Amino acid sequence: MYTFYLFSALALFVTEDHDSLYADPLSEHGLFAFDESVARVFPDMIKRSVPGYSTIVAMTGLLAGKYATAESSLYDLGCSLGASTLAMRQNILQPNCKIISVDNSTAMLDRCKSIIDTDTHDTPIDLTCADLQDVVIQNASVVVLNFTLQFIPRALRDEVIEGIYRGLQPGGIMVLSEKVTFEDPYLDELNIELHHQFKRANGYSDLEVAGKRNALETVLLPETLNLHKQRINAAGFSSCDVWFQCFNFASLVALK
Repeated sequence: MYTFYLFSALALFVTEDHDSLYADPLSEHGLFAFDESVARVFPDMIKRSVPGYSTIVAMTGLLAGKYATAESSLYDLGCSLGASTLAMRQNILQPNCKIISVDNSTAMLDRCKSIIDTDTHDTPIDLTCADLQDVVIQNASVVVLNFTLQFIPRALRDEVIEGIYRGLQPGGIMVLSEKVTFEDPYLDELNIELHHQFKRANGYSDLEVAGKRNALETVLLPETLNLHKQRINAAGFSSCDVWFQCFNFASLVALK
């Protein structure tokens, strides 16, 4: 029976530090980076910043349970602290699977390992420090990129999706969750403002909202859903559509 993972996997294992990184008006903030300061507050940050995050993580686990095949690999590309990794691990029913969890932040991976070490499920997890565009996908039944592709240079994104397609088994799936933009300028501004209201409702000040946006401006580069679908279809996937969306955050599932 599948585990319905309806809350953040990290909530079970992490004592959350409050995210106040952008609260000091006198602090100098450079570009956003997944360093130790972010890793320390990441569960609180993402819960208060990304609408629907816990649902996406939960359903990532459910999808993994449905599509994982015996003796296959499941990939969590951009694993951060391992929420999607744990959700997949706790839903896998097939024998002899393994999860390959990749991130290029040693601060994130160090904390991820300490969290995973407290979990009692037995599917092996290989934590890998690498840029995900350098990872060769092999014998995969499930590949997950939850809010990861948006941090990859746009010129490399086609190649990343093509590599995932090549490494997936027939019948395998890719889950791609991203912050997105809208082709209609009015809808784009509306959803940006709704997202900012969401963050304010979760306790962020206007100063923090503006500071985080400035720090991410040249680091997180979102695209439209149509562009994502075009890239996925061009890579060869037979089917692709949105299964979840809240404001300007969406998740797609693509089938090989």
